[in-house]
Amino acid sequence: MAQALGAPCPGGAPGQPRVFKLVLLGSNSVGKSSLALRYVKNDFKSILPTVGCAFFTKELGSGAASMRLEIWDTAGQEKYHSICHLYFRGADAALLVYDITKKDSFRKAQQWLQDLEREAPPGDVVVMLVGNKTDIEEQREVTFQEGKEFAESKQLLFMEASAKLSYQVTEVFGAIARELLQREERKKGQPRTGDGGLALGGAPARQARCCAR
Repeated sequence: MAQALGAPCPGGAPGQPRVFKLVLLGSNSVGKSSLALRYVKNDFKSILPTVGCAFFTKELGSGAASMRLEIWDTAGQEKYHSICHLYFRGADAALLVYDITKKDSFRKAQQWLQDLEREAPPGDVVVMLVGNKTDIEEQREVTFQEGKEFAESKQLLFMEASAKLSYQVTEVFGAIARELLQREERKKGQPRTGDGGLALGGAPARQARCCAR
């Protein structure tokens, strides 16, 4: 993990992976960095609060079928809120993360969505709502149905996950990757017949299946 100061380099050159910018948004301590670290390095550990923004990359597939996710993990503390808006620019996708054991983090995820929509018109960015920390289900304050209904009302993808237990983390990022590729093909007017050999992770479990965009 490295602190990120600049913008990601553009991709798309022949033989190079297609590059997509993914921003992680949410309040402090919801587990944004833990989700990114689990996905990129399959690791979980106590992480200090992100200062400004941290940067991860993950390459999927190989050759002409490859893609690279450039993951921008924004700080959740209120004092960095205005700075984080800079990282919305040029984003292809966003994960709105909340802690299922903290109702306030769910409300703040909705505020982050409003901030994102001010920077980019709805539909321009692939957005997934993620309820993290299912490993402490006994402390749950936000039901699965609440998250699902809000996501459906805003036409967002939706899943629950646990970075600690590595539950559905690969599926979260894989669903985003698939949606990005499908959107790119729709723009070209070419129907997709598959993922071109990309290893994007298995399908979500039935209970936590993504809401359709």
